[in-house]
Amino acid sequence: MNTAEKIYQEVRTLPDFQAQEVLDFVGYLKTKPSPQPMQHVQDMSEFDQFGAVYVGNFNRDECYDRKILR
Repeated sequence: MNTAEKIYQEVRTLPDFQAQEVLDFVGYLKTKPSPQPMQHVQDMSEFDQFGAVYVGNFNRDECYDRKILR
């Protein structure tokens, strides 16, 4: 069963006023611009500057037990 058939099965059990809301929402989705696929970043050099910041020793308790948070 594809997505359209699943939607149909769900909507046909709704009262007419709720089915109309679903139809209105479909109309809204059709007018909304479709999202553009994200472009993959090939150049990771902008992130290299943060490579030495994290050394892998993260202690959550120490993170929240800081003077500025008290």
